[in-house]
Amino acid sequence: MRRQTSDVKSKATMSGKNYFTFHVSRFTWTFDVSRFTFHPTHTHMEYRSFRNAGHYLVEYIADYLENIGDRKLFPDVEPQFLYDLFDEPLPNKQQSLEEIQQILEQKLIPFSTHVNHPGYMGLITPSPNPAGILADLLASALNQNIGGYSIGPAAVAMELRVIRWLNDLIGYNEKAGGNLVSGGMMANFTGLKLARDFTTGNTAQHEGIKGDWAVYVSEERHVSVDKAVDAIGLGRKNLRTLPTNEKFQLRIDALREAIDQDKAKGIRALCIVGLAGTTNLGAVDDLETLHAIAQEEKCWLHVDAAYGGGMLLSNKYPGRLKGLELADSVTIDPHKWFYAPLDAGAILVKDHQQLTASFGIQPAYLTDQTSQREQRYQFYVHGFEQSKRFRSLKVWTSFHHYGKNKIGEWVDNNIEQATHLHQLASADEHFESATEPEMSAVCLHFKTPQWSKEQNTQLHNDVAAEIEREGKFWFATTIMKGKSWFRINPVNIRTTKETMEALFATLREKCLTQISSPQRT
Repeated sequence: MRRQTSDVKSKATMSGKNYFTFHVSRFTWTFDVSRFTFHPTHTHMEYRSFRNAGHYLVEYIADYLENIGDRKLFPDVEPQFLYDLFDEPLPNKQQSLEEIQQILEQKLIPFSTHVNHPGYMGLITPSPNPAGILADLLASALNQNIGGYSIGPAAVAMELRVIRWLNDLIGYNEKAGGNLVSGGMMANFTGLKLARDFTTGNTAQHEGIKGDWAVYVSEERHVSVDKAVDAIGLGRKNLRTLPTNEKFQLRIDALREAIDQDKAKGIRALCIVGLAGTTNLGAVDDLETLHAIAQEEKCWLHVDAAYGGGMLLSNKYPGRLKGLELADSVTIDPHKWFYAPLDAGAILVKDHQQLTASFGIQPAYLTDQTSQREQRYQFYVHGFEQSKRFRSLKVWTSFHHYGKNKIGEWVDNNIEQATHLHQLASADEHFESATEPEMSAVCLHFKTPQWSKEQNTQLHNDVAAEIEREGKFWFATTIMKGKSWFRINPVNIRTTKETMEALFATLREKCLTQISSPQRT
């Protein structure tokens, strides 16, 4: 390379066959290009490859969804096989998107749990609607971080609108607010933090918890409540898990007794957590009475409707979440019974100002100094997350494409499927159904009066495992009131009553085979 002075301000020329001269102001650089390797731009090729791979992937997904019933629902492989399958060093060799697609078709998709399968009735992870799937693809391309307005203005507006829709479904007025979060875990954590701050006069977020407090919930609560009580600094020993009645609702007499016992010890009520759709059975607590008690105790009422919130869309069964609008905060997961793809949970709050009181911190590096700062909504000021993915797009798209009533029709179908299964079991002398379904969840117990409780539990576990291996159905087992149950919950667009009939026939056959097995007798 040779450098010369020059009065030319800026230009570039070829100086002979192998020399490239670049002039800037008084300086000139001349490069011997024969000593360098130059590559043409990959931009056009990259977009063409992206377009081709994208078209293929959308076609692949459409075929996958259309023929999902032909697949084995759950992979019958040992976990170590999968760990070994993905045991590889950090890649350095470049591969085409087509090559990567082939790898995914060989290593990922065959060994997934196919929640779109009509026989999937497991852990309230629904079949995602196709419109929401496409919306999530666009959300990834736009990559809007809506924690701050300036990193996603239209996305912030859309998110606020979806939150308004959810608040309207609950029955909250214009003072309400909320956040879309990863799911019920994060929503219940936020609800408990709001409770802690409100009940302590908005001092705990600054000074920590002072004094003795307790949170009250039924024994049918989701584990996220336990984790939230821990995370807000109260401690799990201060969570009062109370017994339920024959409908698996929180017993009001047990709640009043627990509060009175705590008050006698100087322990105050921080929050009452009501359940509007328990994980096991879809049971709904007496929310109106819980609200009255919370008012008496001057504490927060949070309601976990992560699953049960889907009932707000039902066309045939309105009013099953009576009193929900009285809660101070509500958890709803659109990625459950609204059939949106993961992840899309929501914490909805009756008074938006409490969100600001609990989370309102504005560091200098995020302070908006523009003339629009009063109009620009900053989610990070009114919630826990600062890096915040664009969750509302799939919910917004789903409502616009299908409409509320169509999604409500899917919800009603699932309720009727659950009711049908309950009726089949109730008519069979070998089975017991825990209660008539309020929602889509059913718990069935296979009776073995001649066996011990431990043997009966093992039968339920063995039958569920055998059915899982066959790959036509997937569901869970659970324990309620000391008994083992098959826990079945069709939160699924593709499930039908015929699916439920086939499932019950399979359950009956497997259970009867188990009790007649020589190893069991």
